[in-house]
This record gives sequence, C-alpha cells and structure tokens, in this order.
Amino acid sequence: MTMAGNLRKVTGLGKAGGLRKVAQLGRRRRRVDLSHPVRSPLGSSVVNCVTYLDGVRTPEGGDPVDVVARMRKRAAGFVWLGLHEPTDQEFAGVAELFDLHPLAVEDAIEAHQRPKVERYGETLFAVFKTVCYLEHEELTATSEVVSTGEIMVFVGQDFVITVRHGRHGSLGPLREELESDPAQLAKGPSAVLHAIADHVVDDFLTVVDSVQADVDHVETEVFAENGARIDPGRIYQLKRELLELRRAVVPLSRPLEELATRPFRVVDPEIQAYFRDVSDHLLRAVEQIAAFDELLNSILQAHLARVTVAQNEDMRKITAWAAIVAVPTMVCGVYGMNFDHMPELRWRYGYGLVIGVIAVACLALHRGFRRNGWL
Repeated sequence: MTMAGNLRKVTGLGKAGGLRKVAQLGRRRRRVDLSHPVRSPLGSSVVNCVTYLDGVRTPEGGDPVDVVARMRKRAAGFVWLGLHEPTDQEFAGVAELFDLHPLAVEDAIEAHQRPKVERYGETLFAVFKTVCYLEHEELTATSEVVSTGEIMVFVGQDFVITVRHGRHGSLGPLREELESDPAQLAKGPSAVLHAIADHVVDDFLTVVDSVQADVDHVETEVFAENGARIDPGRIYQLKRELLELRRAVVPLSRPLEELATRPFRVVDPEIQAYFRDVSDHLLRAVEQIAAFDELLNSILQAHLARVTVAQNEDMRKITAWAAIVAVPTMVCGVYGMNFDHMPELRWRYGYGLVIGVIAVACLALHRGFRRNGWL
C-alpha cells in the first residue's frame, strides 16, 4: 500500500473527504484553540500537520497526505502531526505510515498512563501528564482544584506525533513559540520533545504556585480565632487534590533523567543539556509538593488539636456552671425533705438568710472559676 493510502486511513474517510477536508478547514482557521471542550475545532482528531525544513515552517500547504509525501521524498526536515483524542480507526493509518509499535499505539489511544519514556526500535515514545488549576471562589469539601490530562509524543528521525487527551494543554501557543526560534527547531524532532517537556513542567510550577495560595489560606483560617469551627473536609479535599498533582509530577522525574543522560538516536546530544534544565525545574515542583503535603498534615493535626482544646474548654465551662447550680439545688433539696423538726422553717428571717447564703456561695464559686480560667 502506498504512503498516501496509509495516511488516508487516519480519519477513515479516504477520498470521500478525509484529511483533505481537514486541511481545507485548517486553512480557514489558521489559529487552533484546543482549550475548547470538544475534541478538535477542525472536526476530527487531526489538529495540524506541518513540515519544517532547517527550523523553518515550509510554506507548502494543501493535502497533508501530499505534504508528508514531499517531505519524505526530499529526505530533509520533519513533520509535526498533532491529534486530539483519536479513535482506533483514526489512528490506524498514522500508526502504519510511521511504523509505530502496537503497545505504544494502544497507550496513546486509551490514555490514563503514568509519565514514562520508552524506546521502540528507532521511535521514542514519551508520556506526559498535564495539569490545570481550576479557579474557585471558595475552597469546599467538594471543590476540584487540579484537573489532569495527557500528552503522548512519538519521536522519530523525521516526524513528531503528539496525541493530546483532556480539555487543556493546548500546544498551539507552544508551536508558535518554537517557530519563532528556528535555530532551536532546526535541531530536529527532539527539540519539539524538549519544548513539550519544558511546557508541561512550567505548567506544573504554575499550578503549584496556585495551590500554595490555597494552602496558605487554609493555614490562616485554622489559626484564626474561630479556627476550630473550620470544616476538616476542606483540608482533606486539598490533600486529595494535592495527591492528584503528585501523581502527575513525581513519576516524571525518572523519564526526564533518562532523556538527560541516556543516549537516544533520535535525541540530539545538544538537546540533552536542555532536558537537564527541565529536570531541575521539575525537582523544584516535586520539593514544593512534598512540603505542601507535610504542611497540610501539620495543619490538620493543629486543627484537630484546636478542636480538642475547644472541647476541653467547653467541658470546663459546663462543669463550672454545674458546680454553681449545684449549690442552690442542694440547699433547696434539704429544705424540701419536709421534716417536722426544722427550726429554720418557722424563723422570721430564715428565707432571706438561705437566699443570701446561696447567693454568696454561687458568687464565690463563680469568682473562683473565673480566676482559674474556667469561665
């Protein structure tokens, strides 16, 4: 089967439309915004198909099938094919054309993978978790703070294929930034891989800074005057969202270390130094997340301690008032026994004296409790 025929399988529409219709739509909408909740503004999983020669985007357009064919024919440059949540049928032609390994293809389609880097023959397959901070007016026990997605990257000698899952993590701005630096882009597909890794890690740092604001807010409320009344579910929810962020950030350390130190044929040696820089930035995010987790544990323990102290204070107040109320209760109980020989019952000043004794005893107890901090 010819190369053009293979790529026409991408959308499963063949000559009836397929990538040619996508290309026409792409020319009308030059700027693609994948933050939209639908799969792709272009109407299919194919977001863009662009070729680069010496770091410069080639002006040739038209059918993506022909674009890839011309790039392969001149044996120079590389193609960047972007997809968004493709189905099995849509990805079948791409997998066959670029000789992608079935296991990597399965991971790219199904998503929900841990960050990793794997080598299949001459192709490098990388998985990155993307994160996005969800704005909220007030943190509650059910608030979503972090949303995650995925970017899978296939890197070969003359191609880069990006497969994105989720409603955020658009690579459109990244593509424009790369095209403004032809010297870096001229280093080949590995330059795109580095740019994606750097973009993902920068998003990690942005989200971490936003989460820090939530942690600081919760900490301030816990140590406020009425901190014992805060719902602990808010702290648990923030810990759960922090765990989601940790699952996206921490596992990426090993893949970035491999990209920075392990030799790969498709990775330019000069690019490996850039991966070391990205790894350093990731380490900062990992350390901050670990610090947040420890701080939230301390905040939770402090909150529980404050609740215990507040309960003890309430119990002391209840006990003090019970002791004060016990004085008139005891005296009235004595005079309510109805014995015949109780001389105070017929004494003219007996009632006033008893009331005075009760008042003096209650005031003395109240003063003593106040002096000891019970009231």
